[in-house]
Amino acid sequence: MRLRLELDNFASFGGVLSLLRAFDIGVLRVYSGVERREWLALLSILIALSAEQSSPEDRFTILLDRMAQASVPNLQVEPRDAASEEFGSEQEAKEVAKKTYSQGVAVTKEVVNSIRMGRTSNLKKVKRAVQMIVDQVLNNETSIMGLTTLRDYDEYTFMHSVNVCIFAVALGRKIGCSKLQLYDLGMTALLHDIGKAKVPLDLLNKTGELNEEEWRAIQAHPWRGAMTLFGLRGYEEIPYRSILVAHEHHMKTDLAGYPRHIRPRSLGLFTRIVAVADGFDAATTRRSYQSIPLEPDQVLKEMWSNPKRGFDPIIVKALINLIGVYPIGTCVILDTFEVGIVASTTETREQLNRPVVRIAIDAQGSMIAPPGIPVDLAERGPDQTYLRSIVKVTNPERFGLMPGDFFL
Repeated sequence: MRLRLELDNFASFGGVLSLLRAFDIGVLRVYSGVERREWLALLSILIALSAEQSSPEDRFTILLDRMAQASVPNLQVEPRDAASEEFGSEQEAKEVAKKTYSQGVAVTKEVVNSIRMGRTSNLKKVKRAVQMIVDQVLNNETSIMGLTTLRDYDEYTFMHSVNVCIFAVALGRKIGCSKLQLYDLGMTALLHDIGKAKVPLDLLNKTGELNEEEWRAIQAHPWRGAMTLFGLRGYEEIPYRSILVAHEHHMKTDLAGYPRHIRPRSLGLFTRIVAVADGFDAATTRRSYQSIPLEPDQVLKEMWSNPKRGFDPIIVKALINLIGVYPIGTCVILDTFEVGIVASTTETREQLNRPVVRIAIDAQGSMIAPPGIPVDLAERGPDQTYLRSIVKVTNPERFGLMPGDFFL
């Protein structure tokens, strides 16, 4: 809605607009029920912070923290990237998603390498990367979820952390977490494997079977991660939940995992969410000791039906509802002899097995360049029969396909 601006108010309006831009704010959301107290609190915070010497990125992070402390639930701000993505074209949205994903990978790599070399990490950059991921999930979930299909063997450790962050935030949104809770959850998920920075690289990248001593070193990464994050609290603000999740994410719901617990405990919600996100992404990715990843639908079935895996069944069910029976990036063969890549899921529970697919190979066997031809498997013909249906899931490498190419 365009608001009429009287000339008398132009100076005041321009001042407020400049103030918002100085904090890199692209969207200001005002919800019904907003109180005068909330407006005064927001303006006071903006004016106070504008007098402090800090970069726009740091200002935005500090602003969110102070808004949370001041309790202004009916006023929300989003960074400028979120604004351009919300109001731009689909291609612009993709570009913002790619920028967000690549920045997340770069920041994670910087933090892990800093810890590995014994240097202090700049966790303000991590907060900013998480905020961008949360905004992407809230505004354009499909674009950012599609990028989790990108696979780079050499960058696995960093891409895995970003993928787990994306899946965890999307799951948190699915079960009704608030935006501030999603920020904490995203931070927690991005740092869940930080303990691997303390594991030797040759051990992380070993292709053969691990001996008992090597396996114990790998199993030590949760408590090493907790200790690392606890040490970082002296430099930056780290939520205690992040420390807890780093320690618990491999324990399993029956506590049969690792590290072994000393006292009776119940895993928290964030731990259960991150464990599911971590398990799904790890099982569907080729790693040094897993040359052939499982197909996404097989992974979901195993997570759901095998209690020995130790995942919370409610969170697994939420994941299935989120990404569908055929998750984004799954390569499928249709009854029309076409081969496609699952691009997005349907919102209706009854149509979870009928996602939107991008045709990569037509019925004649001809390759179609990415992003392919989108088709909705829920589409029916004049006689109300489905025009296309999935026959089976297949390995994209059989056809020389890279699912990630269809989301770039």
